[in-house]
Amino acid sequence: MNQLFFGDNLDVLRESIKDESVDLVYLDPPFNSKRDYNLLFKSPEGGESHAQITAFEDSWHWGEQAEREYGEILQSGHTRMADLIAAFRGFLGENDLMAYLVMMANRLLELHRVLKPTGSLYLHCDPAASHYLKLVLDGVFGPENFLNELIWKRTSAHSSAKRYGPVHDTILLYGRTFSFRWNQSFQPYDPEYLQTFFDQTDSDGRRWKRTDLTGAGIRHGETGKPWRGIDITAKGRHWANPPVELDRLDAAGRIHWPKKEDGMPRLKQYPEDLLGVPLQDVWSDIRPMHNLSDERLGYPTQKPLALLERILCASSNPGDVVLDPFCGCGTAVHAAQKLGRQWLGIDITHLAISLIEKRLKDAFPGIQFEVHGTPKDLEGARDLAERDKYQFQWWACSLVDAQPFQGKKKGADGGIDGLIYFADAVGGKAATQRIVVSVKGGGVSVAQVRDLKGVLDREKAPIGLFVTLEEPTKPMRVEAAAAGFYKGGNAKDYPKLQILTVAELLEGRKRPEFPDLSMGSYTFKKAKRERLDMAAETPNLFGHED
Repeated sequence: MNQLFFGDNLDVLRESIKDESVDLVYLDPPFNSKRDYNLLFKSPEGGESHAQITAFEDSWHWGEQAEREYGEILQSGHTRMADLIAAFRGFLGENDLMAYLVMMANRLLELHRVLKPTGSLYLHCDPAASHYLKLVLDGVFGPENFLNELIWKRTSAHSSAKRYGPVHDTILLYGRTFSFRWNQSFQPYDPEYLQTFFDQTDSDGRRWKRTDLTGAGIRHGETGKPWRGIDITAKGRHWANPPVELDRLDAAGRIHWPKKEDGMPRLKQYPEDLLGVPLQDVWSDIRPMHNLSDERLGYPTQKPLALLERILCASSNPGDVVLDPFCGCGTAVHAAQKLGRQWLGIDITHLAISLIEKRLKDAFPGIQFEVHGTPKDLEGARDLAERDKYQFQWWACSLVDAQPFQGKKKGADGGIDGLIYFADAVGGKAATQRIVVSVKGGGVSVAQVRDLKGVLDREKAPIGLFVTLEEPTKPMRVEAAAAGFYKGGNAKDYPKLQILTVAELLEGRKRPEFPDLSMGSYTFKKAKRERLDMAAETPNLFGHED
């Protein structure tokens, strides 16, 4: 069964993924760029929504967590990695880069453990960190298992004031052993190459080129026998095919006979006879993810589906298990589902997990997969609220299909934790409306309901949702009812201020009430629907019972 995990991938790998159970690992970890990456929601009008929130902070700091993980590496029994990381610390000291390398080293050791002997790993990074990460990968896999440094042109040319324009990412490929799975990939020939080398033309206009019918060395079997009076062994060579096959090719008009009496026959080779140019290690043919792409979901650092499809086709087969431990918006698991692979995705933010859930359900209607680590009941919701109030808010917003609002900017939300856009017919004309969502994970009071009423007036929003972990009091319900109703274009009345408990939402006993001509498409961009048969369910391969 395909599975998503919400949590730290180091913990998930150690607790839930069995040894040698994965065929292919693709990871696109944060690059330590020291930037904050925003999830760029769009408003229904096409501009940027106010609901821009930090999807992840791409920065690492030396502290207690880094020190603890450093100690784990030293005690892991992996002496080569322990020596390498200790040398790095001596060279770099206790700084942000060292924290990043320790974090990556620990996780790469676990990823090596879960790979099958025939498995391989692709690590996507940028040139600022690739030289350090290659040394870490050498320490984990052994330099003898390094296969390729792939260069992907991720953006079009641009000027840079004091250096060459940086336009590429690096993808490092390692095999678990030398028996890694490999499916040769090809690209079409360049038209100029075909024009130059396929320089002969049939009467029907088909282009072809001459190629040899013989091979070096004398053979004593069928391919060493004379054919059509030509003793090829006299030239120290042998036929590339036995005489019966040569006869078949000649009957099909595939052999060119020169006009000179002593000329050697040649094979007529057409472009379609060739598989293409074997794929090289510089990829400039996969278009970068641009702002107007149909694929773009608004997630920072999103990669094109074609990039992941190429990787999966080259290093896995249908039915194989693909793991992405930094799955972001889920392009790798999307590609795996589309190509009939099994998949595992891990991310440390609920924002990413909820986005992937929606993406997969939009692209593959009826898809079945498990989600671990997100609250399934009231106890789990309380635990999440106590551990991380922002993750709780994002998760609660996903219960009502709302865009999270503003993120961790203290005091910036103005009483708004989420937004829902909907379309309604106002005065006989379709118009975009907003629903304001307020999430409460602790004690609640009637004053908070009054506050939400004030936010609705300020924002001129027709409906507000008060999502609460705790049961509301009777005065709260009375206050909400006093807000009155919003009359939809369908002439139905909808409560202007709706109180929804987490328990009601989890159990499906209650849903937000509002009209929506857009059928939910105004709030989130939908992934393109894939018209494929769903991959068959497969046995449990992972470190827990079904």
